[in-house]
Order: sequence, then structure tokens, then C-alpha cells
Amino acid sequence: MQRCNNIYNHPQYRSRMAHIEESEKGRKFCLHNLSHAFDVARIGRIMILEQGLDIDTELFYAAALLHDAGRCSGIPHNEAGARLAEQIMPECGFTAQETELVAGAVRGHRTRQDRTDFSSILYAADKKSRLCFACKAADECYWNDEKRNMNIEV
Repeated sequence: MQRCNNIYNHPQYRSRMAHIEESEKGRKFCLHNLSHAFDVARIGRIMILEQGLDIDTELFYAAALLHDAGRCSGIPHNEAGARLAEQIMPECGFTAQETELVAGAVRGHRTRQDRTDFSSILYAADKKSRLCFACKAADECYWNDEKRNMNIEV
């Protein structure tokens, strides 16, 4: 997981995550912090194992780390996160093919359409990581019922 450590320690990643943390201070809805990224990574890893998919753990963790890193950037966060992945992943030791796979999954993690197994798992793990069924702000949330996680599940 050294390459994921490289992402975490990359100055651009750290700066983006610090900006998001500052922007979300006092937020009553779901946060987009490192804890959320690791929830997505671990839930996704469980799903990968349960479904017997051939998805590299380190690549999936990289996608989970980067999937919300584009928030608060002034453009759709999936696009900004994909651009960040394309910029920093090669510097962190990932190949062009690995970078393309992760950037594509990050770019597509907000919708269900036209998915590979990789991006489908990222989408599902992102949604399942949210505890909508226990959220005190659920009545004010803009998420539609299809996106909400209303049950304890993996």
C-alpha cells in the first residue's frame, strides 16, 4: 500500500483534503474526510471479496482516497477528483493504465450508468458508507431515496 501512502502524503492531496475539512466545519450532513474515504475503501474491499472480483486492493483504495478529493473546487467534484488523480497518481508510482482506471472510476462515481465492476463497486461502497437510516439531518438532505442507505448492510 506504499503508493496509497504516497497519495495521502502528496502535497496536492493533503492541501485538497485540508480545504475540504475547513469548508465542512459545522456541516450537519455527511462529511467527505479521510474517515469517509476509508469507509468506502473497506466496504468496497468486502464487496470485491464477496463477489469474487479481480480488483486490486491498492487500486481500489487509491480510488476511495481520491473519489471526493475534488469537493469544494468550484467544478463538479467527480471531475476535479479525476483530474487530481491524473495529476498525482503517476508521481505516486501508478502506471498510466492504473491511473486511467482510477480516474475513470472517480469521474463516474456519482452515477450508476455505464459502469465497469471497478466503478460500480466504488459507487455502491460510497452510498453504503452513509448511515442515512440514523442521520439526524435526513429530512433536510437533498439525496433521493435511491441514493440513501436506509439499512444496515454491506
